[in-house]
Amino acid sequence: MDKRLEAFGRLLDIMDELRVKCPWDRKQTFESLRNQTIEETYELADAIADHDLENIRKELGDLLLHIVFYSKLGTEAGAFDIADVANGECDKLIFRHPHVFGQIHAETPEEVTKNWEQLKLAERHEKKGVLAGVPRSLPAMVKAYRIGGKAAAAGFDWEKREDVWDKVKEEISELETELKAGNVSNMEEEFGDLFFALVNAARLYKVDPEMALERSNKKFIKRFNHIEEVAESRNIPLNQMTLDEMEAAWQEAKHQ
Repeated sequence: MDKRLEAFGRLLDIMDELRVKCPWDRKQTFESLRNQTIEETYELADAIADHDLENIRKELGDLLLHIVFYSKLGTEAGAFDIADVANGECDKLIFRHPHVFGQIHAETPEEVTKNWEQLKLAERHEKKGVLAGVPRSLPAMVKAYRIGGKAAAAGFDWEKREDVWDKVKEEISELETELKAGNVSNMEEEFGDLFFALVNAARLYKVDPEMALERSNKKFIKRFNHIEEVAESRNIPLNQMTLDEMEAAWQEAKHQ
């Protein structure tokens, strides 16, 4: 037997046994597992951001367990089993890759994406609109990126990517106006519009805004930790350092 099929079969057997013999596993439902699934997904995202292949392997295993668990619950409900899940995905992949399994030609990733979105829309007879398939629970930045990408696949995008900067400048100007006016609700709206424009700029330049921001987060943490270390080495509380001293330590960390 193919070792991949053997390993997957072993996992299914273990899940069957846990569902019968483990009090915790017997108690779980779709709803009780939901938040844990979200957490596992973020742990995988962390491992990917760290380029940690060993932890990517481990977190993929945890996420796979959740897929198997949900499929077991589906089997018990008489709704679907793991074979239905896998076959459904196979059918979907074949349908959405006519350039591989059919007669459609697509020479670039952009052409593939455009075809993919159009085919997804054709599948969803019960859903209306290009943006209907964007999950409501996505984090706002990821959602903005997906919305921009889906709209672009439908033809609604800047003709040249450089044109997006006019929109960014427009949003900055509108934000500055609201900051001066001091209307908190309008300020929030204009901050959102600016973020949305910047996310689309990142998309057009093929930069993942979530990954870009996470890199900046890590960089800030590392440099701020250095400020704390400097304060500790001088035996003074962090909040008693002057801003000039903090800036000096920041620049030191930046150049290390």
